[in-house]
Amino acid sequence: MTSERDMKKAYRTRAEGDFPEVFDLLGHGYRKLEDLRYGSNPHQPAALYRPALDGPLVLGAYQLLKSGKGGLSQLNVEDMHQALGILKYLGSPACCVMKHGNPSGVAMQGAAQSLAEVYRRARDADAQAAFGSAVVLNRPLDAATAQELMQSVVEVVAAPGYDADALDLLRDSRRFGRNRQLRVVQVPEPTSLPRFVGDATTARELKVFDDGSLVVAEPFLSRVRTGSDLVSAYAEHRKRGRVEIGRSPSPRELEDLLFAWYVSFRVRSNACVIVKNGQTLGVGTGQQDRVGAVELALAKVRQKYRGEETLEGAVMSSDGYFPFRDAVDIATAAGVRAFVQPGGSVNDHEAVQACNEAGATMVFALERCFSHH
Repeated sequence: MTSERDMKKAYRTRAEGDFPEVFDLLGHGYRKLEDLRYGSNPHQPAALYRPALDGPLVLGAYQLLKSGKGGLSQLNVEDMHQALGILKYLGSPACCVMKHGNPSGVAMQGAAQSLAEVYRRARDADAQAAFGSAVVLNRPLDAATAQELMQSVVEVVAAPGYDADALDLLRDSRRFGRNRQLRVVQVPEPTSLPRFVGDATTARELKVFDDGSLVVAEPFLSRVRTGSDLVSAYAEHRKRGRVEIGRSPSPRELEDLLFAWYVSFRVRSNACVIVKNGQTLGVGTGQQDRVGAVELALAKVRQKYRGEETLEGAVMSSDGYFPFRDAVDIATAAGVRAFVQPGGSVNDHEAVQACNEAGATMVFALERCFSHH
């Protein structure tokens, strides 16, 4: 049987450990934190660097409390990064389950829910995709949550801290053999990361091409700090005049809309996120068209709940505007009753009218949140 070691040996073009200890990029110094298990694939060596600056670090300040076999891979680190990019916006206890750079499930604590229940809701939002996932929380992990986590296969868990009993459980490879290679990571709470327009940041987004050319961009920062920053949908039409949404979101809908919008920040575009009661029900990601993203999210919900009427009262976020009303019609027919989208389409009036006809509501974020990671 071909092993991961065989593949790495067959394709190795660069020896592990020959990445420089320090280097400069865009006027900033970087120091190697550690060599990673591998890069995007087993035959690609990789290393993780952090800024050689004084200042608050989150991912760059992680501690590996249990290394598993070979430590962290590039994908493990990227999954933690994507999860922290969602959790930094959530003030309540929350959990993000990541798979290949996209959230398979995200949940935020509701009334009287334990952290274990928050994790369970995030995992079970898409239990099939959660197999072999990275689990990231914004609160210290307790023993009950650790016990629940060890009931399924997890590759990485990251949290701001661990109870002693929780850490003992996570390290008990004899008791939980299927998770014997679990990596346990401690990271600072993510709220120190830049989030909103105006926050100070020295970070830049980089895209590197095959010839070494770079695109350097400012990082995404949101204008939406609270639900009050979401604007009731409207459109100015040259023949119909001003078209406005017929009803405002309920407090529950508004909370879910804000949550869904924040989750969308780290879902690959074209993205659609369906949420109900602080839990993602379906995530449509990486589609070439917006209708496809909506259909994928709805299909995941139907597969999970097998036709039960669970979407009544659900909300939906779209990382880009709806160019036509078709996606809105598909979603409202399935039970979705509230939408958040950037706004700005020449056909916004169609989307608003579709909501009014279905008794649904819509708000504009007045920002686009495409992610092409």
